[in-house]
Amino acid sequence: MPILKLTPACKDYIWGGNRLASEFGIKSDVHPLAEAWVLSCHEAGPSVIENGPWAGTALSAFIREQGAGVLGSGCSRFQDFPILIKLIDAKENLSIQVHPSNEYALAHGGQYGKTEMWYILDAEPGAFLYYGFKKEITAEEFSRAIAENDLVKYLNAVEVHRGDVIFIPAGTLHAICKGILLAEIQQNSNVTYWVYDYGRIGSDGKPRPLHVEQAKAVTALCPPRTSYPFQGHLAQCEYFTADVFQAPLEDVCDQQSFTSLLILEGAGSIRCEAEQLEIKKGDSLFLPAGSGPYQVTGDCRILRTRVGT
Repeated sequence: MPILKLTPACKDYIWGGNRLASEFGIKSDVHPLAEAWVLSCHEAGPSVIENGPWAGTALSAFIREQGAGVLGSGCSRFQDFPILIKLIDAKENLSIQVHPSNEYALAHGGQYGKTEMWYILDAEPGAFLYYGFKKEITAEEFSRAIAENDLVKYLNAVEVHRGDVIFIPAGTLHAICKGILLAEIQQNSNVTYWVYDYGRIGSDGKPRPLHVEQAKAVTALCPPRTSYPFQGHLAQCEYFTADVFQAPLEDVCDQQSFTSLLILEGAGSIRCEAEQLEIKKGDSLFLPAGSGPYQVTGDCRILRTRVGT
């Protein structure tokens, strides 16, 4: 099977900047360039194959044509493609938000919930994000804080630096704040409940909509867990396993899972069987399950994502 190079879907949310274009080479007409969905089979922003005989084809269409075997045996338990990977440039604060569990999201919106992780690529001095609560609060306190626009005083503000990892289970209140550039690996879902948005006005001239009642139903009103059994990986859960490597890298894409490779820094080349591609910062590659041994050479840093171990 070939090495597939992907073109991302791009999003122009009002809090975004221009670093994904200037530093990662993401080509897009949208401005600001807030997010690049570098691995996506979601209908709200599918990635498109840009090389080889499938050039111009959405990754989701390639998977339908080739069959579920290209995803690997570890994905057989999922009804849909399991993950979505983004690059996110927060020039300004994102809204304070929460994602529901699978059960709630399926019952109320027809798609899965969202557990996710952030890998911090860069952060301005003093940059922080919101991650759960400082201490456990009651439902009444949560409701009053939202109504009185006083929510941030209860939130756990975490200063972040390059290389930090934040794992965010469904139900955790959170927000990326200004001055942070990160890679996000998440369940394949676009369900987000906004709780507070600093009174901002959207592109339509109206206050951005909130989802307060839904957020009240799904938010865990407690501090976040501080450690997880990632078994030596950057992060690991039932939906994805993530690791970061510095080239040269020799690895195997086995029958258990496809392999996603996102080039975070530098440049080099990748070889799998007889195929070789030149790669650079910002490139997103998809190797179908069973592609076999592959080698990445050069001077580059790589975010590898699989399903399972």
